[in-house]
Amino acid sequence: MSVFRTLDDLDVTGKRVLVRVDFNVPMENGVVTDATRIERALPTLQGLLERGAKVILLSHYGRPKGKADPALSLRPLLQPLEALLQERKVLFADNCIGAAAEEAVGQLNDGEVLLLENLRFHAGEEANDDSFADSLAELGDLYVNDAFSAAHRAHASVEALARRLPAAAGRLMQEELEHLEKALENPERPVAAIVGGAKVSTKLELLGNLVEKVQLLVIGGGMANTFLHAFGVPVGTSLCEKDMAETVEDIVRRAKQADCDILLPTDAVVAEKLAPNTPHDVVAVRDVPDDRMILDVGPMTTEQIRKRLGDCHTLVWNGPLGAFETQPFDAGTNVVAEAVADLTAEGRLLSVAGGGDTVAALARAGVLDRLTYVSAAGGAFLEWLEGKTLPGVQALRDSAA
Repeated sequence: MSVFRTLDDLDVTGKRVLVRVDFNVPMENGVVTDATRIERALPTLQGLLERGAKVILLSHYGRPKGKADPALSLRPLLQPLEALLQERKVLFADNCIGAAAEEAVGQLNDGEVLLLENLRFHAGEEANDDSFADSLAELGDLYVNDAFSAAHRAHASVEALARRLPAAAGRLMQEELEHLEKALENPERPVAAIVGGAKVSTKLELLGNLVEKVQLLVIGGGMANTFLHAFGVPVGTSLCEKDMAETVEDIVRRAKQADCDILLPTDAVVAEKLAPNTPHDVVAVRDVPDDRMILDVGPMTTEQIRKRLGDCHTLVWNGPLGAFETQPFDAGTNVVAEAVADLTAEGRLLSVAGGGDTVAALARAGVLDRLTYVSAAGGAFLEWLEGKTLPGVQALRDSAA
């Protein structure tokens, strides 16, 4: 990975530091219901404040489509932000550029925090507009990007701003990039990947990139049904993209050329419908009844996955192995998650996971804090797995060159 600056490379004392965060948090009736994303920014914010920086926070929220919308204001974030900063006063500006923002920044003292209004109230943010980026840059002396979750967006506050001011990665961004480098860019082999989810069609680029980089590719979820169908295995009424057979064959062919072993389920949990605690059976994948659907991998498959992971040193995980939201079809994912957590604790496996459903599944399995790193970045994590260049990351690299 190319070098990028971190907070340790910046002299921030007395400087106006523009910090791009992702405070796109869940809210109901103007009240934050989950402050996890704010909490994850604390190491960066506290580190800057302790060194006497003037911290100016930039974030988006929702999809206001370039127009001010009071329902999507960042003002409700003040209370939870102040509480997490141990009652440190957080100022607020009713705009992120212009006179209101300039006046608020001018009143900021060393070691104080200012939250600017929603970036997406201006169309220039998502358009990566030069004049909008110039207006943001005028408010600061330095730029810190701590929003890896937005790094796949070529937006003004993510990409253009990093090219206008001395730029560095915040602690969260730094942690994310360092773990991702260890997982795929400079991994300890053998490398395994677990890829689940509903459809092959949504993860073509991901699969295409992974077969070139990993030695073991575990396929689960509805995707596995599509692979089984392509191999001539009947899958009953299971979710299956039958028109993707040729695509699957191409992925398998590329995997063989790259010496990547694809592991598919050998047994499965089947039922007539997806419902909590509905009657179900475990069958060999070649014996799935015509009127049943595959809803989870079976115990023979989970044991095979567990054994194969025991021979690997690095794991990347994206997507559950079954319909984990509904019991008992979470069992396969839970068993494998526990095995991954144990191997990680023993120091035998570096485990990196990410993606919305993956995070939820690992949380349900009770292992969220037991893997090496779990990314909450969603789309950015997926695009990184696909081998794409992330504009926000590239801008930081270019700034340090």
